[in-house]
Amino acid sequence: MGSSFRYWAERVVLGLTATVGIAVTLADQLDLLDGLASDTVPKLTLLILSTVTLFLLFEIDRLKALDNISTQLSKLDIDALARDLKRDHYGGVVRVHRRFPEEAFEGFLNGAGREVTILQTWIPNVHRFESALKQAIADRRVRVRVLLLHPSSPVADLRNEALRGLRDPALEEDVQAGVARCLSTLASLFQSVRDGDRARLQVRVYQALPSIAVYKADEHYLVSSFLHGQLAIDSTQLEIEGSNTVMGREIQQELDTLWRIGRDVDLDDWRRSVDTGR
Repeated sequence: MGSSFRYWAERVVLGLTATVGIAVTLADQLDLLDGLASDTVPKLTLLILSTVTLFLLFEIDRLKALDNISTQLSKLDIDALARDLKRDHYGGVVRVHRRFPEEAFEGFLNGAGREVTILQTWIPNVHRFESALKQAIADRRVRVRVLLLHPSSPVADLRNEALRGLRDPALEEDVQAGVARCLSTLASLFQSVRDGDRARLQVRVYQALPSIAVYKADEHYLVSSFLHGQLAIDSTQLEIEGSNTVMGREIQQELDTLWRIGRDVDLDDWRRSVDTGR
């Protein structure tokens, strides 16, 4: 009832104000105000101004509400909202790289504060990240997990066949040699850090058909596929942000699955460890 009365009161006041204003303007044009007292026009002007003031008093609560809305809108982080919408729409994929972006991943490593995980058959560019991995382990106490294909696994021979034609035979590069080179580099890294830090570097080998290659640093993932005739690092890379996104959850589940079925490698003597773990 009160809001209805206020609604009609406002319209009546506005109508009267408009009518008086128009009437005064027309009367002035027709010289009808000449006979009025000299103070009549100022009084009419004052009446109009008073009416407008009264209307603004009626509207003060609504004006406060508008000001509050404006304040709330100013607090919104439009860029963050756009990122969230993009992340939800694309399942967490924020960028696609033509090949493995070494500089970008090195940046992710340098900013990692909790966990780094790498899933590969072998890591052709492991030497590029050796220093960054050491700093993460020793300086920031980051847990580093590495999953490599067991060099004696039948899958290693299958992957060799898939890569045939990629390499010059004179280079004598194959999956087994690549895994051995990675394990040797990781063992060297293991020995280079303090005894108390070594437990944060964990390496496992798996005997299963890998579906994807993954380089993870905290919430950043770089994911590629094992294509025929092409190394995974030379394939298209999906950059994913967020382990709670659609893609992030699927990738993390694959990492966790292979980690469970993998066998620990003793980096004090990786050759013996791998041989006895067949």
